Amino acid sequence: MSAIASAPDHSSPAPATRHPAWAALTLGAIGVVYGDIGTSPLYTVKEVFGPSTGIPLDTPHLIGAVSAIFWALMLVVTLKYVVLILRADNRGEGGIMALTALAAQATDAGRHPGWRRVILLTGVFGAALFYGDAVITPAISVLSAVEGLEIATPALKAYVIPITIGVLIGLFLLQRHGTGTVGRLFGPVIVVWFALLGGIGLVHIAREPAILAALNPMEALSFLHGRGWHVFAAVGAIVLAVTGAEALYADMGHFGRFPIRLAWSVLVMPALALNYLGQGALLMRDPTAVENPFYRLFPDDWILPAVVLSTAATVIASQAVISGAYSLTRQAIQLGFLPRMQVCHTSAHEIGQIYVPLVNWSLLAAVIAAVLAFGNSSALASAYGIAVTMTMLITTLLTWFVVRHAWKLPLVVVLPVTLALVALDVLLVVSCSLKFLQGGWFPLAMGLTLFLLMATWARGRTLLLNAIRDNDPPLQDFVTALAAETLQRTPRTAVYAVANPDTVPQALLHNLKHNQVLHARNLILTVRFHEQPSVPEAEQLELQALASGFWRVTLHYGFMDSPNIPEALGRCRSPDLQIEPASTSYFLSREIVVPTPGAGMARWREVLFATMARNAGSVADYFRLPHNAVIELGTRVQI
Repeated sequence: MSAIASAPDHSSPAPATRHPAWAALTLGAIGVVYGDIGTSPLYTVKEVFGPSTGIPLDTPHLIGAVSAIFWALMLVVTLKYVVLILRADNRGEGGIMALTALAAQATDAGRHPGWRRVILLTGVFGAALFYGDAVITPAISVLSAVEGLEIATPALKAYVIPITIGVLIGLFLLQRHGTGTVGRLFGPVIVVWFALLGGIGLVHIAREPAILAALNPMEALSFLHGRGWHVFAAVGAIVLAVTGAEALYADMGHFGRFPIRLAWSVLVMPALALNYLGQGALLMRDPTAVENPFYRLFPDDWILPAVVLSTAATVIASQAVISGAYSLTRQAIQLGFLPRMQVCHTSAHEIGQIYVPLVNWSLLAAVIAAVLAFGNSSALASAYGIAVTMTMLITTLLTWFVVRHAWKLPLVVVLPVTLALVALDVLLVVSCSLKFLQGGWFPLAMGLTLFLLMATWARGRTLLLNAIRDNDPPLQDFVTALAAETLQRTPRTAVYAVANPDTVPQALLHNLKHNQVLHARNLILTVRFHEQPSVPEAEQLELQALASGFWRVTLHYGFMDSPNIPEALGRCRSPDLQIEPASTSYFLSREIVVPTPGAGMARWREVLFATMARNAGSVADYFRLPHNAVIELGTRVQI
């Protein structure tokens, strides 16, 4: 009974309002937003000089590679995300789905329906790729941290995989309790982590200050040019340093633009730069440390504490991407791209803290499968990157529509910047694609599978609504004729939840046919989810009188809102309509989809849609209807 509806665009490129509690928000942003990119030093330099890249381990190449890492952070994270992308907020919210909705609105649906469809499908594909990242990030982050045990004590090598799986299982088991309590610890732990990254890096820079030549961008250009056609292999490893950049944008709604920018500029970027420079300095003095340059930064007595802190940091990084998967799932459900599923609210105070059991256990199974299949962080690094970089490319393309059509910036300004960013993203995507057979297929296959499911569900819902509209009688004529008849009326309120507000609900037809009774007050209810994060409470309820005893009620929500039908109906204020919860019944029509040959979708997609519809979550649970007041009636619909 959900539908996608367009809404006016109220986004603005103006800077976000600085929250008075910006210090607390900045601390929270450090803990949640930067956990993923903050754990990249665990494996990036090791992979850059791994056997697959063929980069010689000498001073010129060390300086060049570290310079490429530093300037990748500056261009991709600082310039693209911190300076540009964070400005493209959808009423304060960020993320691929929010950007997709904003770009779709910017194209003007009435004049460019073809572009609108392309934009929506592109954004959905980007969202599907995120789930691949949500599997690889916990696997590679936790595994790379626990692998530090091998450096401390080689005898513990056999326990790395079991310990990693144990940590991951514990992490996913804790999800149902919510992140509120743990979340308050995220910031301080990650602050300590970044302080350690910067401090230990600075120690090694002081011992080998020649590495500071890497700050010169010409060193990066010289390094990349000197690699020839092998530059793609090098960039495919360097890109590991910027994975997690998408989180800056995805979590903007939780922390705001200013705290995220402040955290990056003051703490995160300096700490990352110092650590990468420090690893380069270490390798200049001791090339044998390439087996694990991050942990070799520390004295032997510090390795075990460093492993513990690294594991804590990677768990936090994993928590952030898991929570993002929950949030993305809810957005996709409410925008009509996924079937309903159980969404649990884990906090009475924070509406954004949710837990989706099906997503949680599916992710856990996929993460454990990835750890067992790949076996070590170096193998997982081959799978990491392709889904992330494709999402980055999609973000750039969607931003074009916002900057050009919503902000109305001149083409002479927008085109060169967009082309430069697209060229950079394409380089990253192509470089990561070289690792397709070594594991890059894994997150891409997951993304394509989820995209197929999401596209099939959206198309199937459209066909289903069209079939209902074509087969059911018009509502207005029906209720006008019905109001004139002398049917027995019971002094109660009936709420008929429908997807199409212009046709007669099947539940109403069945009620009249089998029970021969009509309620005194009948509400034809439609819930519409808009392409904006939230709808103000004063604008959520729309009431229209149709005939004696009949009203059309439309409830409006954003894709970040949590719909509650009884609470919304309690705000009805009309002299003729007083809704008492104790005398209200909710009639639901459950459509049983029957695939048929002919126009629409391919037969196998119709069967897939029918299976998804049959296993969709309860409407009553999703919209928080009282279970003792729900009557559900089924009807068969051919598509």
